[in-house]
Amino acid sequence: MRQQRKVLEGIVVSTKMDKTAVVKVSRKFRHPKYNKLVKKNKKYYAHNEKEGLQEGQTVQIRECRPISKTKRWIVTGSITLS
Repeated sequence: MRQQRKVLEGIVVSTKMDKTAVVKVSRKFRHPKYNKLVKKNKKYYAHNEKEGLQEGQTVQIRECRPISKTKRWIVTGSITLS
């Protein structure tokens, strides 16, 4: 049986590389000991074939096979906030 691929939402931080976008994904969780909400950020390098993204745009990325040393995600689409 085939595994489901992870899908994340984040904000484009950089598009300066060729066919690559850097996407910042934020997550909130409750600290196990102190019971306080903690916010963590992580940057992912995502393959962007169309090159139509701009910094600050919200996008959806999907896990994929390794494309390069650091790229393991693909930009699947842009999300419009209404």
